[in-house]
Amino acid sequence: MHSISSAHLSLERIKEILDNKEQLVLSEESVKAIVKCREYLDRKMEDLDRPIYGITTGFGSLYNVTIPKEDLSQLQHNLVMSHACGTGETVRPEIVKLMLFLKVQNLSYGHSGVQLCTVQRLVDMFNNDILPVVYQQGSLGASGDLAPLAHLSLPLIGLGEVLYKGEVRPAADVWKEMGWEPIKLQSKEGLALLNGTQFMSAHAIWSILKSMRLSRWADIIGAISLDAYDGRIEPFLPLTHQLRPHTGQILTGEKFMKVLEGSQLIGRPKQHVQDPYSFRCIPQVHGAVKDNIMYVKSVIENEINSATDNPNIFPDEDMVISAGNFHGEPIAIPMDSLAIAMSELASISERRTFQLIDGVRGLPKYLVAAPGLNSGFMIPQYTAASIVSQNKGLCWPASCDSIPSSQGQEDHVSMGSNSATKLVRIVDNVETVLGIELMNAVQALEFRRPLRTSPYLEGIIADYRKVVPFIDTDTYMHPLIEKSVKFLRNESYL
Repeated sequence: MHSISSAHLSLERIKEILDNKEQLVLSEESVKAIVKCREYLDRKMEDLDRPIYGITTGFGSLYNVTIPKEDLSQLQHNLVMSHACGTGETVRPEIVKLMLFLKVQNLSYGHSGVQLCTVQRLVDMFNNDILPVVYQQGSLGASGDLAPLAHLSLPLIGLGEVLYKGEVRPAADVWKEMGWEPIKLQSKEGLALLNGTQFMSAHAIWSILKSMRLSRWADIIGAISLDAYDGRIEPFLPLTHQLRPHTGQILTGEKFMKVLEGSQLIGRPKQHVQDPYSFRCIPQVHGAVKDNIMYVKSVIENEINSATDNPNIFPDEDMVISAGNFHGEPIAIPMDSLAIAMSELASISERRTFQLIDGVRGLPKYLVAAPGLNSGFMIPQYTAASIVSQNKGLCWPASCDSIPSSQGQEDHVSMGSNSATKLVRIVDNVETVLGIELMNAVQALEFRRPLRTSPYLEGIIADYRKVVPFIDTDTYMHPLIEKSVKFLRNESYL
């Protein structure tokens, strides 16, 4: 059970909640904050002497159109309906569940003016795995993630579709089954639901958590490749990294020294003076990726512990402030940065794969005993190269673009939603490239027998061999690549 409160929320805690399928409950603190803000807004509505954006006016460039009091509920209902204009592929369910969680957290701070029943219904949806159908395209990442958050919110008013028990169904049907009534939105509520960065932030959290896992795997796989290639340990010694003390570089060197401890291969005399960059510069490249992940993680944690809708309501100060906390720029640029970093992790991995199949340092060409008759591991490297090239195209920073909207009122946008969705694609691609390197590295290591790598790595290899066998002659490789990638989802070795 996780109690929603103002306490700092870390990505590690979010991972625990999702992995353990914990239920959410609103803390007494959050309930009081939500109710206090709503009651303040209701009182404020009784004696307003001026228009307040989104509460008594239209939206976007319609900010100067005042709405009669009797139409304010319909205004919010219309807002949610009209903004549900998402297109493209649907967002994967685990990210939608993150969106629900983040929207609850965002509304719980008591600066949004929503009804308690609205937030509670979002909690109920999370706890019952009733996940709205949300589409990847439609947000400019500026006035909040308007289109995707509209799709997230449609079920609240009995509209849209949800994924429930493995089936996509009309939300209205599921509501009847659950005995729930649609929410009648009050003033400001639709805007509170749609303004916010939960679409971008959910994608970012998913990507960071996966990036952290893949970064740790990249060190393990790189160490297996280093031993299989008969590489040198000197580039990982701490003296070098003391001269250039980037945190990630130091941590990478330490990791390699630790996981290779006791290896017969790494300690034997070498015929070659130095290794190619893809091995020799692992601390610098893997380390830079680590540093970037930690930076982006800190930014996203700051974001998810913030109120990002508009306008913001301050009951104690008797103020309603229309500003720009929904703008995605603070997280769009870091997401583009993480995309570049993770792409580099795949790029250096593919180069190590290439070196392993090149037929040097006593390894057979394409890692099979009879190359020619057998193509061996020739084409997995092609696949890795293709994916790495695709990543390069995806790395173009979406955050450097802006297209004005809403008759120029919203004249600079972050495009952070595009940063978010392509980041997910890049991270998925990195996982595949690392899975291919692992398959090649373990295959290459067999040609070093009877010498062995470290006990730690041999333990991982023994488990890996239970799902991916040694390849003597050509075989159907696609299923083996899939199994290799799936193996990386095991965190017990990390």
